Amino acid sequence: MKTIAKPLTDRVLVKPLSVSRDLIEGLYLPDSAKEIPQLGEIVSTGPGRISDISGKLLEMEIKVGDKVTYGKYSGIEVPVDDEKFLLMNEKDVLAVISKGSEV
Repeated sequence: MKTIAKPLTDRVLVKPLSVSRDLIEGLYLPDSAKEIPQLGEIVSTGPGRISDISGKLLEMEIKVGDKVTYGKYSGIEVPVDDEKFLLMNEKDVLAVISKGSEV
């Protein structure tokens, strides 16, 4: 039986994706280039957080399946069924990566 980790409040569970040093989205990166961005896929999200002002639930902007980039030292490493995931706050996610004309 597979273990499921359900984050609480405004936290997300991210599966880090391996990225080739030489090729990112078809672009060659020489050794002199800056660090490779930290990429991952959202595998689970909490329901959101409660607003301090209104007391209403502020739903998550990030959804399961989103490909995201996050800071190098973001999150806490969490092992689930012999796999490593990162548990972090939604605000630690820097961007959702999408292909095509979505804005």
